[in-house]
Amino acid sequence: QVQLVESGGGLVQPEGSLRLSCAASGSIFRIDDMAWYRQAPGKQRDLVASITRGGTTTYTDSVKGRFTISRDNGKYTVYLQMNSLKPEDTAVYYCNADIIRFGVGLAYRYWGQGTQVTVSS
Repeated sequence: QVQLVESGGGLVQPEGSLRLSCAASGSIFRIDDMAWYRQAPGKQRDLVASITRGGTTTYTDSVKGRFTISRDNGKYTVYLQMNSLKPEDTAVYYCNADIIRFGVGLAYRYWGQGTQVTVSS
C-alpha cells in the first residue's frame, strides 16, 4: 500500500510565498516522475510542474520564474516552492508520483489528497 500526503497550503497575500511538500510512504521500490497539479473551482485539473527521477523539470508557462519544483529521492518527497503568488494561483494543489512497489513490475500513478492554496489580500 502506498500513500501520498501533502502539506504546506494555506492563505497568503499577493506576492507572498508558500512551500508545498508531498511525502510518499509504504512499500516503495522506486519513484519515477513526480508532479504537482492544481484545480481551481469550476475548472479542470491542470499540470503545474513535473520532475523526473534525475531532476529534469518542466513548468506550465504561467508559473515559470515564480515556482520551483524539487525532490529528495531519499525521503520520497517532492516540493513546490511558490513565490510571487497571484490571486489566480488560488486552487487545490495535488501531487502525484509514478511508483513501483516491491514485488510489482510496473509503475502506477498515485495521487495525494490535495491541499488548498488561497492567495488573497
